[in-house]
Amino acid sequence: MQSLERLNLSHNILSGLIPATFDGMRGLSYIDVSYNHLQGPIPNSKAFQDAHSFEGNEGLCGNVAGLESWNRHVSKEKNKRKLVFAIVFPILGAVLLAVLAIVFIKTRRKYSSKKKKKTRRKKKPETEKSDIHDEIFSISIFDGKKLYWEIIRAINGFDSIFCIGKGGSGSVYKATLPSGSIVAVKKLHQKLDGEETSQKEFHNEISALINIRHRNIVKFCNFCSNSQHSFLVYEYLEKGSLASILSKEDEAKELDWSRRVRIVKGVAHALSYLHHDCVPPIVHRDISSSNILLDYDYEPCVSDFGTAKLLNPDSSNWSCLAELAYTRKVTEKCDVYSFGVLALEVIMGKRLGDLISSISSPSNCENKLLKDVLDQRLSPPTPEVEDELTTIARVAIACRHSQPQSRGKQCTWFLSRYHFKLQLPLEDQTSRLNNSLGFKLHLTLFELARKSDLLV
Repeated sequence: MQSLERLNLSHNILSGLIPATFDGMRGLSYIDVSYNHLQGPIPNSKAFQDAHSFEGNEGLCGNVAGLESWNRHVSKEKNKRKLVFAIVFPILGAVLLAVLAIVFIKTRRKYSSKKKKKTRRKKKPETEKSDIHDEIFSISIFDGKKLYWEIIRAINGFDSIFCIGKGGSGSVYKATLPSGSIVAVKKLHQKLDGEETSQKEFHNEISALINIRHRNIVKFCNFCSNSQHSFLVYEYLEKGSLASILSKEDEAKELDWSRRVRIVKGVAHALSYLHHDCVPPIVHRDISSSNILLDYDYEPCVSDFGTAKLLNPDSSNWSCLAELAYTRKVTEKCDVYSFGVLALEVIMGKRLGDLISSISSPSNCENKLLKDVLDQRLSPPTPEVEDELTTIARVAIACRHSQPQSRGKQCTWFLSRYHFKLQLPLEDQTSRLNNSLGFKLHLTLFELARKSDLLV
């Protein structure tokens, strides 16, 4: 190779560095390595002095006229690396921070979810209601059709095994959604032949239900309506209806006097809200123990309101029917009347009709005291509770006055003393009832039975 004088390696797709062994080839006077992919410094021998021999090799550098010097090339490469670092590292840092943030958020949500589940197993009625309500609303807003089919599948097309109650306006089913949330689904009865309900009116009623927010009113979540059926979706309350609990010996004993007082107050709060805080006011029309649901802590929630407006004025509540017999007009005083019936049922542990049917004449109830008609399944109330029970009995009797105009609006006196808006109506009536468990309730009961046409 020492005798080699000229060497042409152009257009050979060569790559890499030019070997340093060319420096030892003393006989080599010319070399052409143009149009390859060579890079790095060129040797300092005389064969590498023609710049044209290195054309087409962008990576070559050296001390030859027309080529970039090696020092400048090295400096340029360093600047490129610095630029790459300046761009890449901030991007990598941002990506890393984003990943860490996502991991942190997911971990926190998972921990929070586990914590909520643990708390629910113990006690958390108010928060649990809110969580369920929010979840259902988010699902319905996201895809109402999806929620519809989830409910249909959850109760197997309204299979009777999922039915937990039946009423005058519809049947209630317990549905467990894929998310794990449990809701109550009330399927409205099919319309009768010839009965027409305005779709606009239906939607107006639903809008009114959606806007209701009160701790003692069952939360309305959604509704579905098509040619086959219409149903309403509510939060699910664990303890079921007040009527069911009062009808069972063991469960009724769990409903002690303090809880019963709280139930009466809670229902009064709800009715006051419907009558005075809603715009326009809402008349429930069907207040009864069957429509009072209890949560895990026996907190009462009024249910099944508003639906009567969508149907015929038929009702499962005999007390409301008695009101219609008097006035042929439904007002908030119908709810006040029904509240009186409910309050007496709560403290007596039985429907008022059952109690009145056991009284055959005034002589049989001449010495009937309030303490004698209280629910005998419970221990006698404490002195602190006695006063509240007596007041509830007084107000309940006043609410059941046969003349609607004689019933107080739900405000003033009871609000100032017991924090819920019920007013005692007639002073001459209430003055006869002293504030103790010893007053004779039989006169009021018999008079109430006669005026309500309940005593045959």
